[in-house]
Amino acid sequence: MMMKKFAFALLFSASLLHAQDEVKIQTSDVQIGDVLEIGTPKTRAYKHIDFPRANFIIKRGGLANYKALKGDRVVVTSVESNKDGSTKIKIKRKDGGRFFGSHTVVSADISNALATGELVMN
Repeated sequence: MMMKKFAFALLFSASLLHAQDEVKIQTSDVQIGDVLEIGTPKTRAYKHIDFPRANFIIKRGGLANYKALKGDRVVVTSVESNKDGSTKIKIKRKDGGRFFGSHTVVSADISNALATGELVMN
């Protein structure tokens, strides 16, 4: 019985390491000019894409409709590596429009956004 638990723990940890490697590979592949697609967040709101809060959108004359973002294609405008090892990107809409009619560029934590499905590589 002890051997089965050990084997299960070993396989489980190996699968987690493999999943982390896939995210790192995808993160390192992202370059300026790449086209990504905004996916559906797993929670109620986008956690890893830094969209402004609704009150800031409304102040600037926009409509705070987060559901309308799903499927929008975006272009990476900059890639920055942080000291903690995470990678931040800035994205703008591919069609040249503004997010919510008020913001041209937003930032995102690329590794977490890809892992949770908030951003999808094409």
